[in-house]
Amino acid sequence: MDKKRGMWVQLIMMLSFCFLLAACAPEREEPAGGEDSGQETAEKPEELTIWANDEEAQLEAIEDIAADYEEQEGIKVNVVAKSMLDQEQELALAGPEGKGPDLFFQPHDRIGNIVAQGLAEPLQLSDEEINGYSEAAMEAVSYNYDGQTDWYGVPMVFETYGIFYNTDIIPEAPETIEDLQTAISEHTNPDQEQYGFLMKPNDLYFTYPFFKNYGAYIFGGDNGEYDTSDIGLNNEGAVEGGALYQSFFGQGKIPASTTSDVIDGLFTEGKVGAVINGPWAIPGYREALGDSLAFAPFPTINGEPGETLVGVKSWMVSYYSENKDWATDLALFLTNQENLQHYYEIAGELPPNTKALEAIEDPIHAAFAEQIQHGVPMPSTPQMSQVWEPMNNALQFLADGEDIQPVLDEAVEQIEANIEASGQ
Repeated sequence: MDKKRGMWVQLIMMLSFCFLLAACAPEREEPAGGEDSGQETAEKPEELTIWANDEEAQLEAIEDIAADYEEQEGIKVNVVAKSMLDQEQELALAGPEGKGPDLFFQPHDRIGNIVAQGLAEPLQLSDEEINGYSEAAMEAVSYNYDGQTDWYGVPMVFETYGIFYNTDIIPEAPETIEDLQTAISEHTNPDQEQYGFLMKPNDLYFTYPFFKNYGAYIFGGDNGEYDTSDIGLNNEGAVEGGALYQSFFGQGKIPASTTSDVIDGLFTEGKVGAVINGPWAIPGYREALGDSLAFAPFPTINGEPGETLVGVKSWMVSYYSENKDWATDLALFLTNQENLQHYYEIAGELPPNTKALEAIEDPIHAAFAEQIQHGVPMPSTPQMSQVWEPMNNALQFLADGEDIQPVLDEAVEQIEANIEASGQ
C-alpha cells in the first residue's frame, strides 16, 4: 500500500550515514540569484545537466519540458535518470570532482542533511519568481543554516494522504473520525475478512493527525528552524490523541497485526470500506475498484480538519555547479504553471502551484489538493531520522493495548537518546 510513501522513510533512514559527511562541507559562496548574479548577467552555458528521478512517467515528463527549455534558450539539457534514493550520496562523491549535475531532485525532508553537507546552493528568489507556488511548499523548502534561513529548493511536487473508500461499502465520504469508527462497527466481520476501515498499526506518517489535532507535535520551533530539544510527542495532547488512536484496535476492530500488504490486498479485493493512503496508490486502486473508488480528505479530528504530513519534492541547485544562475532559471522553468500542469498530466503527481492545483478536474486528485491545504510539512531537520522507529514501535504498543503515557514517554526518551548518540 505504501510502496512510494516508504521511499520517503527510506530516504530519511539514510540521513545518519550522510550526516557524517557534514564536517567536510565546503565554505559557502554568496547564494545564486543575488542582486548581481542573475542569469541576465551570467554567461550562457552550452549545456546543463539535471538528475531526474528514474520513474518512467516522471522521466518522460521532465524530458518533454527540458526539450522546450533547449528550444527556448538554446542550452542543451542533459537529463540523467537517477533514483532519488541515490542522488544525495552520489553527489557528495561526484560533486567535488566536477562530475555532478547542475540540478538534482530531492524530497524536502532531506534538506537539512543536504545543507549540512554543503551540497545545495541557497537560493535568493524574487517575489515575482515565487509567485504562484503555494505558501506551504515554499515553507517546506526553507531551512535555517547557521542562523540564516534560505530557500534551498524550487518546488515540483506535493504529496500527502487521506481516505480512499469503496462506495459499494461506504456510500458517503467519511467526514469525521467518528464516521470511520461507525464504518468499523457496521461493516467489520473478521471471520469473513471484511472490515469497515483498516490502517497500519505502526506508522507515524499516516497516523500523525490523530496526535497533531490534539496539540502534539514532533519538534518545536518553526518550519526550517526546528528546536529538536523540544519534542511534543508525549504531551497532554499526544496522550489524548493516543487514546483515540488506540480505540480503533482490539476485538472486532482493526487487528493489531495488520500489515500494509494485508490492507492493500483486502481493499483491492473489495473487502474493506476505507483505508489511509497517498496519491501513489491511485493507479492500482482504480484498476481494482473502478468507479467504486472514491477519495476524501482526512476526516476531522477534535472538530478540525485532519492535519496530515506533507512532502514536497523540489529541484535543488548543486553547490558544485558552475552555472548556478542558469540552473536556477531552469528550475523555475521546470516548475512554472504550464509545465507543472504537463508534468501532472504525464506523471500524475500533484503540482505545488496554486493555479495548477485549481485546474485539476480529476475528483480524486482534486480532493488531494484540498487536503494539502491542511497539511503540515514533514520536518526537514536531520534529527527527524531518529523519530520514526521509536514512534512506530510506540504505536504498535498502543495498538496492542499498553498504557498510553508510559509508552509515549519511553518513545520520546529513546528519540532524545538517539539524537544525542548520533551527534546531530
